[in-house]
Amino acid sequence: MFRGMAEQRRDDVRLEYPNRGKASSKMTKLVVVLLTLVSAALMTIVTIGGWDALQGAKLVQVAYILIYLLVAYYIARWRSGMLPVIAALAIIMLIFAAVSAPEWFSRDKEGFDDPALPASVLGMITVVIVPLQVLLIAFAMSGFRQNWHVEVERRVGGRDHDRRDDDYDDRRDPAPAPA
Repeated sequence: MFRGMAEQRRDDVRLEYPNRGKASSKMTKLVVVLLTLVSAALMTIVTIGGWDALQGAKLVQVAYILIYLLVAYYIARWRSGMLPVIAALAIIMLIFAAVSAPEWFSRDKEGFDDPALPASVLGMITVVIVPLQVLLIAFAMSGFRQNWHVEVERRVGGRDHDRRDDDYDDRRDPAPAPA
C-alpha cells in the first residue's frame, strides 16, 4: 500500500541541483580535478624517477596516487563529499613534500647512488608539489562552500507547483547558494 504511494511520489518529482549549473561551480570543479590530476602525475614522476632511492613506504606512495585518481573521478561526477577528503589528503601530501624536498637536494652530491632521474630534478618536482597542494586545498574548500549537494524538488509534467494541492509542508523552496 505505502510502496505504491512512494513510487508515485518519485515519478512526479525531479531532483535538481541548482548550484551545479553555475559557471563558478563548474570552473571550481574543473580546477580541482585538474589540480588533483597534476598532483597525481607529479607524484608518479617522483615515484618512478626515484624508485631506487625511495626508502620505506613505496606501496603507500602508489596507493596515495591511486586514491588521488579515484577522488578526481568522483569530484568530476559532482560528489561534493570528496572535496574535504582531497583537502585532507593534500594537507598530508603538503607535509610530506615539504619535508622530503630538501632531502632530494642533499642527495645531489658525490657518493650517493643516482636514481632514474637526477636528484635535483626530483627535488624541484617535489618543491612544485608544495604550492600545488596549497592551491588544491584552497579550491577544494571553495568548492565545498558552493553547496554542490543542495537538492531542490521540482514537479514533472508541466503543471506549476500549487501549494494548496501539495502534501509537503508549505515552506519555500531553498534558494541556491550565492557563488
